[in-house]
Amino acid sequence: MDVLVVDDHPIVLQGCRRVLEDAGVGTVHEATGIAAGYRRFRRHRPDLVVADLTFQGASLSGLALIRRIRAVAPDTRILVFSMHDDPEIAVRALESGAAGYVLKDTASSELHLAFERVRDGGTYVAPSLAAEVDRLRREAPAAPPLTPRERQILARLGAGRSHGTIAEELGLSYKTIANACTQLRRKLGARTLADLIRIALREAGRNP
Repeated sequence: MDVLVVDDHPIVLQGCRRVLEDAGVGTVHEATGIAAGYRRFRRHRPDLVVADLTFQGASLSGLALIRRIRAVAPDTRILVFSMHDDPEIAVRALESGAAGYVLKDTASSELHLAFERVRDGGTYVAPSLAAEVDRLRREAPAAPPLTPRERQILARLGAGRSHGTIAEELGLSYKTIANACTQLRRKLGARTLADLIRIALREAGRNP
């Protein structure tokens, strides 16, 4: 199994490598920034990514990395290893595509447990945050209902079709599809087209 660790603190990288090697990971790749992390991900295509959220003073920029990875490889497992003990930030990480959220001030045994849980297809949230994270996710407002046309477009995005191809298949103009995607992003809380595609892929998985 290959794992990529993305963090800009050498001591954290060293500690993660030790925990992962103890867990039987064969290859551990490392990166110290968002751009480098994404390049290494595209080059090595690891099975799992362990990522921080804050890099060189750029608050929560790791969320963008999570979204980019999930947009191109939705099956990749992602574990956030963060100093932020705010449940709202944990919720944002999970909604961006992470499967786990563990705190940096935790014991190495908990990081080991979180890694194994995420590696095996489960989810993990730091025990000190779990109850509040669950409450916040349950109380999140429901997304506005989609029209049949919007569902058609979303399904085609999830199948990898471009705006132009969708327009041709549905007999609509490119501008109409582009505007519909903008509306979909607004309704579904997607900040970018990549976010919208990630949501489309998730919905496709729920409705095979």
